[in-house]
Amino acid sequence: MRVAIAGSNGLACSIADAITTNTYHQIIILSRAPKPQLSAKGWQVVVVNYDQAHRQDLVFKLAGVSVVISVISGPAQIALIDAAAQAGVRRFAPAEFEGPAALRPQTDALDRGKRAALERLRYYQTRGMQYTSFVCGILYERFAPGGMYASRIGLRSGIGAEGDYLMHISQKKAQIPLGTNGQPAIISLTSAEDVGKFVAAAISLSQWPPELRMRGDRMNVSRLIQITEIVRGAGFQKTQYDAQSMQSALQTAQTAQNIQQQLRIITMMATASGRFDFASPNLNALVDVTPTRFQAWLQKAWEDH
Repeated sequence: MRVAIAGSNGLACSIADAITTNTYHQIIILSRAPKPQLSAKGWQVVVVNYDQAHRQDLVFKLAGVSVVISVISGPAQIALIDAAAQAGVRRFAPAEFEGPAALRPQTDALDRGKRAALERLRYYQTRGMQYTSFVCGILYERFAPGGMYASRIGLRSGIGAEGDYLMHISQKKAQIPLGTNGQPAIISLTSAEDVGKFVAAAISLSQWPPELRMRGDRMNVSRLIQITEIVRGAGFQKTQYDAQSMQSALQTAQTAQNIQQQLRIITMMATASGRFDFASPNLNALVDVTPTRFQAWLQKAWEDH
């Protein structure tokens, strides 16, 4: 089976690695520019342009592709969905890789075109193209040295640096968002490497439901911080945030026109609302993947720091 991966960042590479290592599927990497470092791995890199004027060229380059896995967002992803449908692609996985879509608000500052992509895919599903959203919760890599950016993940998110989400491990500082019950929020988490393994295994499933949920670990934020303190051998300075204090912090950031801080707080508020947690990780039960638990991953990620 021929699989196209749209994107060349860290998560895209984790998926490509897992497909080439664990399956016999042929991959191509769709990239806006040549990527010699990926070509050196033996991967076929196809340079594409997602502008409307280049639509037919994109359709041509998708010829023979059965599955598209997208790690791009916004208008480019919409163009890719349209081209995939025109090219006869059988399955499409959009750039989701967070919590379930049903938990997102109607007006979502973190959307980045995801709602529009899912609407387009529902339209094409009626015309024979299956789709699924891969749900993985929070990526472990948010808590790596340097944050997600160090793994080239979330480069356009604006909030992928170390300290942008819940913990700044190097500075031994942590934030604890409280849910409506007054208790620390619960999150589901998965490593990027395991996301790649789950996605690779899911390609061969006979049917794709609208969501395939994977999970490496699940805990409340206090337990997350406690594990990190154990691994680092030091206590953290912890600050709790209830709904009122988060709203106040957001208003301060808005007044200061600090977009990055606004995104940090909105993401913390989303965590408190339960957006990044879910029950029944159905993909775990469908494929033979044993994910790494958070503590083991964290220990390895920080062992040389």
